[in-house]
Amino acid sequence: MYPFVETIRIEDGVPHNLYYHQLRMERTMRRFFPHASVPSLKEKLNKTAWPSDTIMKVHVEYSGQGITLVKAVEYHIRRIRKLRLVTCDDIDYAFKSVDRSRLEQLVQQNGDADEIIIVKNGLLTDTSYSNIALYDGTEWLTPKIPLLKGTMRQSLLDRGVIVERDITSSDYLSYKKVSLINAMMPLGRCECNIP
Repeated sequence: MYPFVETIRIEDGVPHNLYYHQLRMERTMRRFFPHASVPSLKEKLNKTAWPSDTIMKVHVEYSGQGITLVKAVEYHIRRIRKLRLVTCDDIDYAFKSVDRSRLEQLVQQNGDADEIIIVKNGLLTDTSYSNIALYDGTEWLTPKIPLLKGTMRQSLLDRGVIVERDITSSDYLSYKKVSLINAMMPLGRCECNIP
């Protein structure tokens, strides 16, 4: 079994959304390692004095043995100008793991686009590395059934900033823009207009 992963944003020297990362790690460990104790991300990350002048991406791997790897790199958002819809009805990425092979295969279908949006059973889900929120001119909507329930997505839902809805591939062009959201990218930091 591949290790599972949490990717955590350190901004202004502070780890963000740790509550949601910890919750997801606990759910994953209960599912796959029910008898193992769940390590504390807060304890692990607070042992480091993080830089306050740069955004850091912290990659945490864990398994039934606890946290097995922590590595941090400076983070820069990818520029996304064009998205392509790619259909895959059998993909399953409900738990965030280091095994991204199926996602990487789908990215090869991007053509001239910078990134893909995966369509499953006629509904929009996620890009290969983020959840999405689409703006209809009034509110931000996110697919009701994503591939992965992301930590940023959940925090935005809990605060009422985004709303869940089934979004069909045929409805996609009726939206004005899409924002890629994940632990490293709050809503609005990586936006793409929908032609």
